Amino acid sequence: MKTVFVDSLYWIARVNPKDPWHEATKQAKTALGKTFLVTTDEVLAEFLAGMSKGGPILRQKAVQTVRAILGNANTKVVPQSRGSFLKALDRYARRGDKEYSLVDCSSMNAMEAEGIRESLTNDRHFEQEGFVRLIRKD
Repeated sequence: MKTVFVDSLYWIARVNPKDPWHEATKQAKTALGKTFLVTTDEVLAEFLAGMSKGGPILRQKAVQTVRAILGNANTKVVPQSRGSFLKALDRYARRGDKEYSLVDCSSMNAMEAEGIRESLTNDRHFEQEGFVRLIRKD
């Protein structure tokens, strides 16, 4: 089974049918078929933050989604630790010429640690580090 990393854009667009990336995320996931998903605590926190202004219904869907992710045997959530935070901070500091967020840096570190090259994201920053982004609009 293929393993891919999942960025917050994917979770946001999948939960919010009005998100401009909703259809593209569905198509990307369908094209992959059965896959093992890897994400991080930081990505889930970013997802929840992104959904926080969506009103009570979307907030509740976000909570349900995170709980489902945490309980899904086909999804691994890499926990945040002081070590992972500091490693992400180091990457962030070394990439002063980029616009990577700290969560991007943490995600890239997790992808490298897990040996993952592909991500369900539209974020070109991942391509700048040699990863493959799987969500695109035609």
